[in-house]
Amino acid sequence: MRFRLLSALFLFPFLLSAQNNPIQFVNPYMGNISHLLVPTYPTIHLPNSFLRAIPCREDYTSDLLKGLPIVTTSHRGQSAFILSPSTAEKDNFSTYIPYEYDLETVTPNTYSVYLMEEKIKVKYAVSHQSAMYHFTFPESSRPALYLHSKNGKLEKDGKNIFGSQTLQIKDGIETKVYIYMQFSTSFELFMGKDEGGTFHGDLNAQTIQLSFPSRTDSLLVKYGISFISPAQAKANLEREIPDFDLNKLMSYGRDIWNRSLSSIEVNGNNDDDKTVFYTSLYRCFERPICLSEGNLYFSSFDGKVHRSALPFYTDDWIWDTYRATHPLRLLIDQRTEQNILHSYLRMAQQMPKHWLPTFPEVTGDSRRMNSNHGIATLLDAHVKGVGTYDLRYAYQISKAAILEKTLAPWSAQPAAGLNDFYVEKGYIPALRRDQEEHFSEVHGWEKRQPVAVTLGTSYDEWCLSEFARILNEKEDYKYFSSHALNYRNLFNPTTHFFHPKDEDGQFISELDYRWDGGPGARLYYGENNAWVYRWDVPHNVTDLINLMGGRDTFILNLDRTFQEPLGKSKYAFYADLPDHTGNVGQFSMANEPALHIPYLYNYAGQPWKTQKRIHQLIDTWFRNDLMGIPGDEDGGGMSAFVVFSMMGFYPVTPGIPMYNIGSPFFEKTKMKLAYDRSFEIVAHDFAPGHKYIQKAKLNGEDWNKPWFSHEELQKGGILELWMGPYPNEAWGSEEEACPPSGVIKE
Repeated sequence: MRFRLLSALFLFPFLLSAQNNPIQFVNPYMGNISHLLVPTYPTIHLPNSFLRAIPCREDYTSDLLKGLPIVTTSHRGQSAFILSPSTAEKDNFSTYIPYEYDLETVTPNTYSVYLMEEKIKVKYAVSHQSAMYHFTFPESSRPALYLHSKNGKLEKDGKNIFGSQTLQIKDGIETKVYIYMQFSTSFELFMGKDEGGTFHGDLNAQTIQLSFPSRTDSLLVKYGISFISPAQAKANLEREIPDFDLNKLMSYGRDIWNRSLSSIEVNGNNDDDKTVFYTSLYRCFERPICLSEGNLYFSSFDGKVHRSALPFYTDDWIWDTYRATHPLRLLIDQRTEQNILHSYLRMAQQMPKHWLPTFPEVTGDSRRMNSNHGIATLLDAHVKGVGTYDLRYAYQISKAAILEKTLAPWSAQPAAGLNDFYVEKGYIPALRRDQEEHFSEVHGWEKRQPVAVTLGTSYDEWCLSEFARILNEKEDYKYFSSHALNYRNLFNPTTHFFHPKDEDGQFISELDYRWDGGPGARLYYGENNAWVYRWDVPHNVTDLINLMGGRDTFILNLDRTFQEPLGKSKYAFYADLPDHTGNVGQFSMANEPALHIPYLYNYAGQPWKTQKRIHQLIDTWFRNDLMGIPGDEDGGGMSAFVVFSMMGFYPVTPGIPMYNIGSPFFEKTKMKLAYDRSFEIVAHDFAPGHKYIQKAKLNGEDWNKPWFSHEELQKGGILELWMGPYPNEAWGSEEEACPPSGVIKE
């Protein structure tokens, strides 16, 4: 009893300060074992900074570390350089030392591990563009370091090391990453490996060996990274880490993370829920990264070094992040979001064809996935009063991305036959099973994805129609608002699914909506099946309800989505649809096109079912454990859904300034907004199982709608929700309480 009491007294100050120390609730290991495809990685970095490090292994189950990381240059990528400490010189060293390891600990900004055979203790901490290792060697060893650059050269500068690695050469543009490294103890021997694999003194090479005095039991190694030059890497290092004080660097990073994570404060007694929440918020700060080094940055979009006072951001997979990550950043970090949008515009200016980027990365625009949803991100910021960019230029490059670039997924080619067909007929045609592809712009593996592209482009063209309306471009508004209804061209009134049509306008017959379409259902859909794309009309949910015959049928179809069985074994189902994991019936919690679906009950008069589904889905699929994320977490793409949903609301339609109300996971949530404002969600009568809203007030007034506007949130205030264990089926159910859809004039 005495021990427990002393422990409680010891912990009391810690518990009091938990609100100001949210980093304690971040678990970077959450999701490190995948359900099927790609796991999350325990990324060590500062918010939106370009120095990111990930333990050099496949996933948490890997038995060996393949060296130690220096910098990961793309989301989910590998380290550009690999560092291998050793207690003795290696005669047979290749590219890295495989380490058995234990006692590993990862926090958002630090890493520690014990290399067992070498008996080396490792501590590590990062800044924005530089980092530091501390190695503790056993006595009587002969410490050595090996540094490997996979596609570059490493050299010495007196008692320091510098070098580079080429990341990509594309369209004549070479993207390189540079390193400059300093040591607390001078090395006695520098050797490089020649082409024959032998180490020689003073040889510049891809792999170098550094040997240190035999009595060196403690070694600190700090380094800077640059995408401009070795000299800039040195400047970045000296600006950020002027000494060898690892503890100060660790404290600095912890303070930065606490400030960023404290943008949202949650109160409740469930520490696992807090961990899921703050770990998800941490994931939202991984991308995009700020590439600016002082007032300079290198852009792979034109291969030049630019001077600018505005930060330049890249590595943003917009198809994933436009849905919730960007809308979240609009609320908690407006300045960064504004700089990201300015970066989009600069990328377009720098590219030969002035198209809005699709998947901007460190190495340029990679043109992945389908559609051009950066348009929605730009529109969303503008209608929420955050966009300070050149609206007319943004409209021009967005329009070009639809009219001048091919609509074929994963292709950077100009518009051609597929676009011509879409413009004339209003849908992307599907091939019948015995037909060969005849549009040269179509990717051989990714196929046409005709339903996914038609639906996604309809939404993009609705966004363009809103831009045209705002800019008083009347002819463009007429054109794009009519195209925003193109999803109707694939709606099958008999089945109430979006159904692929051939080039003659005939529905493809004998289609099983659960799995037909080949790998990833790409012949017809894209990564997800027809049950998910059935709901992919975020800009006009009201019209989708009408197409299905009204609210009752719409609800019935929604319910069936969560009830319909896979129809075959899991092995067979996931063999064709490996992205379609996290299933509840045919609903997939693991892929971004499904994120808004549980909120659609709000549009048809049954918001209590949204409240039920949100708790069911998050409690089932997002947990504080190694398999606690149901699918690919694309740098905030999925995690932002968790952050919003656990607070109690969600932005179903970027481009419409409003939020759907769900069901909170905390007794009180406070979101810090710009201009020293805040927005609070208070759950009265909060308790386990009390997921259903009984009544609500917004800023003291009775609130009977399952949504609220961005204007009401942005000016600050409080949303009060009275919770209970059973549904109040009357609350928010009236037709006039329905959340708004896009205004489209036919």
